[in-house]
Order: sequence, then structure tokens, then C-alpha cells
Amino acid sequence: MLLQHFERRLALRGSDTCDEIVPHLPVGRAHLRDQIERAVTSVVANIAEGAGEFSPKEKARFYRMARRSAIEVAAWLEVTARRQEAPEPLLTRALALLEEVVAMLVSLIKNADR
Repeated sequence: MLLQHFERRLALRGSDTCDEIVPHLPVGRAHLRDQIERAVTSVVANIAEGAGEFSPKEKARFYRMARRSAIEVAAWLEVTARRQEAPEPLLTRALALLEEVVAMLVSLIKNADR
């Protein structure tokens, strides 16, 4: 359970960093802001739901959803970086946090699938 708590905290740090990024998006990019906010919130929520499950199969299912959402956030941030629509240091920090979250989710999924 401690790992899932750490995972949620790490995902929340990623969410906080995304919250710092979205105000930098240019006018007319509300759809991108919405996509990033929805996906990063989904990461945190699915980790919490997985941690609350007793069934290993259900745990793995929620962790897989969280992993997919984290990868989606990373894709949106990479688009943002390519278009130079937000500060590079913030994007780099968020992408590094997401990479760490994805790696830990893969570990949680493997452990739940055993």
C-alpha cells in the first residue's frame, strides 16, 4: 500500500507541474488545456482506485488505465514542446515525472498480475 501512496504523490506532483504549464498555452488552445487537465487527473484518480481494490485483476486494470492516461499526458506535452507553447524547463520536469509514474505503474501492474 505504501508504494501506491508514493505513486499517487508522484502523480500529484506531475499534476501540479501540468497546472503550471497550462496557463502558458496560447489563447485558442483551450482544447489542449482541457485534454491535459483531464488526462493528468485521470492518472491520479485511477491510481487511487487501483490502490483501493482488493482483487489483483481489478488493481491491474486501474493501473493500466492510469498508465495509458500518463502516456496521453506525455504526448500532449510533447506536442506542446514541439510547438514551443510552454517553458521548456516545466515541460522537461513534467515529462520526467510522468516517465517515473509510468515506470512505477508498469511495476504495479506486473505485481498485480502475478
